Amino acid sequence: MLTLSRPQRPEWGCDHVFGECFGDLSKVKLSPSIAALIDSLRHLPGVGPKSAQRMTLHLLERDRDGAQLIAEAIETALAKVQNCERCRNFTELNICEICVDPKRDPATLCVVEAPADVMAIEQSGGFRGHYYVLMGHLSPIDGSGPEQLGLDSLCARCDEGVIEEVILATNPTVEGEATAYFISQKAKDAKVTVTRIAHGVPLGGELEYTDSSTLAHALSGRTVVDE
Repeated sequence: MLTLSRPQRPEWGCDHVFGECFGDLSKVKLSPSIAALIDSLRHLPGVGPKSAQRMTLHLLERDRDGAQLIAEAIETALAKVQNCERCRNFTELNICEICVDPKRDPATLCVVEAPADVMAIEQSGGFRGHYYVLMGHLSPIDGSGPEQLGLDSLCARCDEGVIEEVILATNPTVEGEATAYFISQKAKDAKVTVTRIAHGVPLGGELEYTDSSTLAHALSGRTVVDE
């Protein structure tokens, strides 16, 4: 007797389903709330349309408690986090914990572009001075000038007579270098020593695979070998 087998459904993975259903979001009719959540998640760095879709459906399908915690944490941070009145870093206090720490050296000031730079340096454990966060760099095209970076406040701190050294730790970009040069001139006018963090070949790197710009920085910033 001839038996007919039922056709097997293809074993589609999650990625295949997302690709089929959400290849072009404009062709998919979504509820306004879901569409708004997808658009909101796309504001995060490195998150594209597909990643935002995956995050949205994951939170709604499998982790609504987690989604609620995220929403509450974002709301709390937006309400409480502000800029430190002294260094402009993110804090919930008027003066941040680093600025009021008596174990830090107030005579050494490290100038960085963003709070993320402060976190990176703190994680290294190699700096025990104070910071000044510019919240950007000089960029006339973007409307970012000395006033937006709080350079008047920085110059005022240099004039107080407490700071002995300003360490410029801006990014090695055209804008970062221009910002560092501008600050160095202002600090020198206040008779403050100005230094620049080293840029060059990373530890464990090979010259053969290092780009020419990095090599040029390394050569120009060479130091004398101690005997």
